[in-house]
Parts: sequence; structure tokens; C-alpha cells
Amino acid sequence: MAEVAKLIIDGKEYELPVITGSEGEKAIDIGKLRQVTGHITIDPAFMNSGSCYSSIAFIDGEKGILRYRGVPIEELAEHSNFVETAFLLIYGHLPTKQERQKFSTGLTRHSIIHEDMKNFFNGYPSSAHPMAILSAMVGALSAYYPNVTSADVTAEEMDENYVRLLSKVRTIAAASYKKSIGQPILYPRNDLSYCANFLHMMFAVPAEPYVVDEDVVKALNLLLIVHADHEQNCSTSTVRIVGSSRANVYASVSAGICALWGPLHGGANQEVIEMLQKIHDEKIPVSKVVADAKDKNSTFRLMGFGHRVYKNFDPRAKILKASCDKILSKMGIHDPLLDIAKELEEAALKDSYFVERKLYPNVDFYSGILYRAMGVPTNMFTVMFAIGRLPGWIAHYKELRADANAKIERPRQIYTGNTLTHYVPIDKR
Repeated sequence: MAEVAKLIIDGKEYELPVITGSEGEKAIDIGKLRQVTGHITIDPAFMNSGSCYSSIAFIDGEKGILRYRGVPIEELAEHSNFVETAFLLIYGHLPTKQERQKFSTGLTRHSIIHEDMKNFFNGYPSSAHPMAILSAMVGALSAYYPNVTSADVTAEEMDENYVRLLSKVRTIAAASYKKSIGQPILYPRNDLSYCANFLHMMFAVPAEPYVVDEDVVKALNLLLIVHADHEQNCSTSTVRIVGSSRANVYASVSAGICALWGPLHGGANQEVIEMLQKIHDEKIPVSKVVADAKDKNSTFRLMGFGHRVYKNFDPRAKILKASCDKILSKMGIHDPLLDIAKELEEAALKDSYFVERKLYPNVDFYSGILYRAMGVPTNMFTVMFAIGRLPGWIAHYKELRADANAKIERPRQIYTGNTLTHYVPIDKR
């Protein structure tokens, strides 16, 4: 017999189907609740509401588990690279050698942006935030590839648009950085891998030799992998909501980039670095930082600790913490901010306040330190997050597009405003 939940309203009992996911998670199906009972549910910030069925990523926050298409994030971090992980997320399986080669070739072929788009960069002031440029430029891509908006666009054409977007986003991102520092935009190189090509476009200078450091390439692959997807987070949900209107993939991803920009989401790693820098510059003892974080009357906020989903260690933070030690050591870099971060983590994990509330370091706590070691400026951190998250956004857009039962998303509300109020002419107010 199918499992059901029972709801009693005004003495009348209703049965609601219980759905079980592939990992055993449970959900009460309220899809027909309003139709049957005349009621809706209220769930601020959708903390307890599932918006879709998805086979892309699985998180068990209590156990600190993250898997892409069933593959543990730890295994991908150790054995895979970003391009292969992107294929896994978008197409649902690890690629064969032939599939990986075809995918990589497509990324190389689509890496150059249209020459006309360079004029857009010239229209931005040098003070423009790279995220503002990135979101606008990604949205503008639909003007250059109009087939993506066609009602009869084929699956093959959509696949080409997915590869095109994944490839061009790094070129646009690097160009936005070059614009911000007043340097000429560099063309991508066909002989370099995805991550190496991005580093070249970011840091090479015309007429000067630039050698891509393989340790940095490995670190960048790792950072992008751990950010590639994370279930129905703010930006991914935004991509799906916009996509549910049948908006094209470029417009949907542009909206996701804007959502990611916020300091409570993708901008959090920048906030962490700025916090650590302040602690360092003002020589604030870690003991005071911890005390201020616990003080309800203090305006100080400890960034990089705790996560809405994880009630255990964030598995991505574990991966990046180990990488910080390894990469910085190989590069011969001693970053005092890493020392402060480690000291802060150690102090917090010995404090009952943090332990009882399960406030452990999250992915943002160490990602900024790694980006900083690679020479990425602070205002580019969120852009790096966007590049990493792009495969997940594309995968969710693709999944939504393939769902024959998908409807335009339209949450309900509980109205709390005035009841019927009649219009009063201005001379009588």
C-alpha cells in the first residue's frame, strides 16, 4: 500500500501522497492541495519545499555528502578535471574517451567571442564590477546566436549552445578582468586546456612570455569542480524559474549570475577574505573574533562558517583545506590569512557555541585563499564561482527543458495588506 500523509482541516481528513527519492529522502506531495482543500502552504525562503524532481546532484547535509550524478565529490576532486565533470553534470554520465575528446574540441572551437562584442566592453567604465559585465555579456550572447530562441530548435543545436556558453564564459570573464585593469583583451589559445586557457587570458601580457603553472591549473580545476553544482541553491533555482518561462539558456544563466552575485551566496568567499584581511590588518586576536561572533549585540558577523544545508562538515571545505596547504606550499607562498583561517577554525571547533550549533567551515572559507594565491583579485572571486557553477546551471536548464510536465513556476502568497479600500479623489484626501 502506498504511503500517505494525513491532513485534517476543520475536522475533514485529506490524504496526501508521500514520495520517496532514490536516496530514501521523503516528500509530501501537495501539488493538488489548493485544488482539493482551498488552502496553500506557507514556507518562507522555501526551506521545506521541493520545487522539482532532479537527477543531477544529491546532498545529505547531516552526513556531509555531496554527489554529482551519484559520483562522490571527493572522487571527482581527486581523479577528474572540470571539463569531464561538466560533461558528467550536463549529460548524466562520465564521458568515454571519444565523448570527452569531442566535448573538449567543441570547447576549443567556441572559445572566441564575436569581434563586435568587444565594443560592449569599451562601453563599461573601468570601475565596473566584473559580475555586472559578465551577466550582461552572457545575456547578450542570445543576440548573436538567435537559433536558441527558436521554438523548433533541435537537441543538437541546444547542445552546441551549451558548449558555446561553457566555453565563452571564461573568455568573457577574463576580458572583464582585463577591462578593469586597463589591459588589452587576449585571444584564447587552442593549444591550452580549459583552465590553462583561462589563466593565460587572465594573466598573460602581450609581448611578454607567460608560462602556465600546472600546479595552479590543478588548483583551478579543483575549485571549479567543487562549485559545479549544489542542488536547488539560490542561483540554480533562479535559472530554473527563469527557464520555466521558456526563456533561452543565455537569459536564464544571466539571471543566475545576478543571483549568485549577492554576498549571502556567491559573494561570500569575497566577504571571508575581507574579514580575514581586517583581522590581520587590525591585529585582532582570534579569541576576540570568536567572542564577537557569539555576542548577539555585536555587529560583527563571522563569514565562512555554517551552511543552510550542511549540518556537518561541508565536504567541499575539507577538499579545499587540504589543497590550500599543498598548493601554497608548492608555490612557495606563505599567506598570513591562511594562518588566521586555520587558527580561527581550530578555536571555533573547540568552542561549544559553534559545536552545538554545528557551525563548521563551509566552501567559502578556503576558496578565497586559494584564488588569492593564484593571483585572482578579490572582485573576481564571484566570477570564478560563476564559471564553476555554470555546468550545474546548464544541467538544470537542460533537465527542465526535457521535462514534458514542467510548468511555468508561480509561487503563491498570503496577502497581508489592506482589505477593500475605495479610491478617494485628491481634493478630499
